[in-house]
Amino acid sequence: MRMISLPGIGGSDERHWQSHWEADSRHMHRFTPSSWDAPDFDDWSCALDRAASGERVVLVAHSLSCHLAVRWAQANTDRVKALFLVAPPDPVGEIFPAEASSFATGWQVSVEVPSVIVASTDDPYCAWHRSECLADEWGTTLIPVGPKGHLNSDSGLGAWPEGRNLLASFLAGVGSG
Repeated sequence: MRMISLPGIGGSDERHWQSHWEADSRHMHRFTPSSWDAPDFDDWSCALDRAASGERVVLVAHSLSCHLAVRWAQANTDRVKALFLVAPPDPVGEIFPAEASSFATGWQVSVEVPSVIVASTDDPYCAWHRSECLADEWGTTLIPVGPKGHLNSDSGLGAWPEGRNLLASFLAGVGSG
């Protein structure tokens, strides 16, 4: 099953769980937009088009890329097998990055493929009740993982075996079809 890793702003450094997962799996590949630090929705969407290369894929998104994943999946349902969304930021939150404004619109879509949101109960970029709202808006399942911050390198998760197990369980439920 081909998976595309979609980091958020700044990409995912070598300590980030996405980098660990990519290194450990021949099935997971990172997409590459023009800039990790100056995110532009159209550019990131084109980069995802290139990375998917016409195949049906599982998108494993973190942070800002969760908004890319849901919008791209809604427009490309036939190309997406499933969405594994980790720590989506609140697009109307006070600390949503100004440089990511092109991601703050159009996110009110209904996800038509199997999907799950994995979120921390104390994410500084998305209060728990806002994670619940995103899950409701997108029509997806929300899985709380306790107080772990933004589920990034600063959270000290390393290879994040709990997350990897959640992904494996989710994909087992999705099946191979």
